[in-house]
Amino acid sequence: MANTGDGIILGLDPGSRATGYGLVRERSGVLELVDAGVVRTTSQPDFPSRLGVIFTAVAELIQRHGPAEVSVENVFVSKNAATALKLGQARGAALAACAVAGLSVHSYEPTVIKQSLVGTGRAEKSQVAFMVARVLACRETFAVDATDALAAAVCHLNQRRLTRLCGAR
Repeated sequence: MANTGDGIILGLDPGSRATGYGLVRERSGVLELVDAGVVRTTSQPDFPSRLGVIFTAVAELIQRHGPAEVSVENVFVSKNAATALKLGQARGAALAACAVAGLSVHSYEPTVIKQSLVGTGRAEKSQVAFMVARVLACRETFAVDATDALAAAVCHLNQRRLTRLCGAR
């Protein structure tokens, strides 16, 4: 596995059809985009194969970038039980790859992630995307799933900064 000492955070937005990922690092107090994208599983014929694609893709991202930690949004509870179950299984496949690599995983409620970036827990996705681009100083636009994953990574870095500041007193 790559060196995990450079402080890269892997943000994940797991889904059964599309799993967003975003890798962010902090250098000298500035957040930097490392990589972002979406793992699409729709070409797979069955659900277990989709879970395998998610596991393998996350494991490959970990191998390639060597993140120090992982940040993931907590599962949104859906009114549709079958959808919620599939989302939970996709999340489990992604988190299993993190566990195999020995990474610590930090989960955040969607409202906490939005609050961390936008200042309100009820922010629209477009507001989150705007702030992700602003905070990471990038002009590139990303798929919604990748933006959500980047937001999770930035949220964790913000929480870590806050913990350091509060602990320094």
